[in-house]
Amino acid sequence: MSELVPGGNLPLPDGALTLRVPGPFDVSALITDESGRVGGDADFVFFNQPDAPGVRLRGDRLTVEPALLRAGAQRVTLTVTAAEPGTPLGRLPAATLHVTDRLGRTVARFAPPRPQTETLLLLSEIYRRGTGWKLRAIGQGYADGLAGIARDFGVDVVEDRQPADGFRATIPAQRTAASPARPSTAALPDPDGLLGQVNAARARAGRPPVAPDARLASAARAHAGAMAEAGRLATESGDGVSVHQRISDTGFAYVTVGEHLVSGPRTPAEFVDYCLRTEDARRTLLDPAFTHAGLAHVRGPRDGDTYWTALWARPLTQAELTRTRAEVVDLTNRERTRSGLRPLAVDPQLAAAAQAYSTDMATRDFYAHTSPEGTQPWDRAAAAGSRRRTIGENIACGQRSAAEVVDGWMNSPGHRANILKADFTHIGIGFAGGGRAGTYWTQLFGA
Repeated sequence: MSELVPGGNLPLPDGALTLRVPGPFDVSALITDESGRVGGDADFVFFNQPDAPGVRLRGDRLTVEPALLRAGAQRVTLTVTAAEPGTPLGRLPAATLHVTDRLGRTVARFAPPRPQTETLLLLSEIYRRGTGWKLRAIGQGYADGLAGIARDFGVDVVEDRQPADGFRATIPAQRTAASPARPSTAALPDPDGLLGQVNAARARAGRPPVAPDARLASAARAHAGAMAEAGRLATESGDGVSVHQRISDTGFAYVTVGEHLVSGPRTPAEFVDYCLRTEDARRTLLDPAFTHAGLAHVRGPRDGDTYWTALWARPLTQAELTRTRAEVVDLTNRERTRSGLRPLAVDPQLAAAAQAYSTDMATRDFYAHTSPEGTQPWDRAAAAGSRRRTIGENIACGQRSAAEVVDGWMNSPGHRANILKADFTHIGIGFAGGGRAGTYWTQLFGA
């Protein structure tokens, strides 16, 4: 395996390659010719347009098969943004690239310096050299986000993408001030049968129905209205309020959450059909973990488009919180056991400090090991009554499950080192929903 540094390159083996960037990130790719420009919008591969000839995006994995790229393609550039649009990458764990060949063997790893205020990272590129292909490590921060880099590569972006079926799909964009004009709002939970169609689709897939929740419906109406006023799709409206913050403002606490933000479908049937034809949206709509939903659609006053917000959630009860925290502990201890280390015991004081910190990050909408008041992990542990002499902390935001967050930590060298530190003997877990990122996780270790 090659450990690359910025500017480093290496020849690639024949066949398909998988490029993976685990963590709270969105991965995108731009396919360009000798001019460095895309041939058309179809050369931009991202979460709502996940396929192009020779390139396929599934979650945090981008598969590239150079022999199948479109005629004239000379380069595939890999970019990374925060899963929560607009979040500076310096607030998230370092993005690390893992490259494997068609047999799953590791080819290369690249861990660039973490950007600070930049919102996009040009991570690497696969480029043609003679008759073969090579990988180059870049690691360059970019301040203008995904919409900006897309424009610079020649993609026609007007705050959102326009797929061939005429429905627009979310792409992170710059904030836009809301218009004072008021849209017309369709009152829900279900006057036009939208929830009924959703539950019919879930029943066909063998999934339990979701129940309407007035708080989720209120948050969905507010967010759909904000998007309609601005005339664009976004997880965060022009006033800086995210869809997750709208949920928290209604008093609905969740242990897991999902959302669909779509414009274009004119009827509930078209909306459900669109979701079922899109892999990630289908997975969310049919996810058995969700038990409640809030659905709304609003017609924009200027463009006449219909903007849809569908919110899916499972309420946070004490039992759900206890289960989630226990699952993180269990998954953490499995990783330690695989490495020949003793499992960690749950420490009530560490658990109290970790829970309080996750809640604080979600409530006050910040993400850092140092609190706004300047307290550090050991300060918070001591304040909770812990007498542990050595303290370590992992935090994460945006992950929707215990498995996802532990996997992300294990794929980040610094976080992995904490999990596998032999000196640690105890652990406490915190989880909270809300804030800009949607979920906030804390692991507090002690010895």
